[in-house]
Amino acid sequence: MVRRDANRPASSRRLGASVLAVFVVSAGAAGSAGCDKKGHAPPDPSEAPGVANGGSGASASPAPAASTALPAFDPAQLNLFAPIPEAVEKPVVDETIKLGRMLFFDARLSRGHDVSCASCHDLGRAGQDGEPTAKGAKQARSKRNTATVLNAGGSFAQGWDARAASVEDFVGPHLLDPAIMGPGAEAHLAEVVLSIPAYAAAFKKAFPDDKPAVSSETIARAIGGYTTKLFARSRWDRYLGGETAALDAAELRGFAMFVEAGCTSCHQGKYLGGTQTQKLGIAKAWPPPAGTDLGRFEVTKQDVDRGMWKVPTLRNVTRTGPWLHDGSISSIEEVTRLMARHQVGRELGDPQVAAIVAWLRTLEGDAPTELTTKPALPPSGPKTPRAE
Repeated sequence: MVRRDANRPASSRRLGASVLAVFVVSAGAAGSAGCDKKGHAPPDPSEAPGVANGGSGASASPAPAASTALPAFDPAQLNLFAPIPEAVEKPVVDETIKLGRMLFFDARLSRGHDVSCASCHDLGRAGQDGEPTAKGAKQARSKRNTATVLNAGGSFAQGWDARAASVEDFVGPHLLDPAIMGPGAEAHLAEVVLSIPAYAAAFKKAFPDDKPAVSSETIARAIGGYTTKLFARSRWDRYLGGETAALDAAELRGFAMFVEAGCTSCHQGKYLGGTQTQKLGIAKAWPPPAGTDLGRFEVTKQDVDRGMWKVPTLRNVTRTGPWLHDGSISSIEEVTRLMARHQVGRELGDPQVAAIVAWLRTLEGDAPTELTTKPALPPSGPKTPRAE
């Protein structure tokens, strides 16, 4: 894994323009999202019919006439991509991962005992909640859309504003955020966990060298360790691995359209994103309120970071709406069209949007059920605090 400093100067960032910087998450250490070349040569569907105009469902204001042409698929376009390895489907689950899984589903960590990590990061919904912004403890609302936790371990930084270099670094402050779980002070969070006898014993097994075994740090490490196991392969990975029947001709034309439109400036490699920050509205100013949000500037206080956001993975993007950091876009077709307009100054026609979305659906997948199924949680002890 390659770790990147989330506070590095903007001059070191890759500033490629993207059609689909669909600012969607979750996000740790970067996966090897480089330009890995494939050894197989998939069939060229250049003689296959194009994608029909299924309608975009977009609600954008009238724009200049857009092209409707679809490019032919070229196997050489695959050189920027790599599959998630099959090994993630058979994860090694040690004591730390088992513990982190229980904590991920345990609402007792929240001040109201009413939300857990899984409440917002619903693993039955691709690790997201379908809400414009996250709903936390006691009905509190975050100002950010919930990012998927699936494949978060492949991202170079975590949070919409890339505020944390790893999942573990992100989890601790996130748990304590009053708009998320808000259990109060770090010491109180540790007290809650210690008051549950089975947890106290489990932490000693998972963190035998830590004194004390239960702390806000080890809680974050357990949840973070579990989260970074939540990789989700898809039909796209099977195709890249040589199963050429995994994608049909129309989907490959959609991929070709994605490449031809310039989306790979930001979305490439194993995770199709999660390797850089990018300005929202680089070609044409994005309208408010999303376009006037300060973004990463709130973390660095550097003017160059105004309106900068982490480019998220596009894996499961069709399942994790509404889109953008504020959840202000309700249609995958619409966000595709608007990203083209505002990131590269290009108007896409309905057939082109539909083709890209058809390919994006091949990126849908789930983490192994042995990780995503809610486990039995240990009973509270006599000193376990009640919900506030």
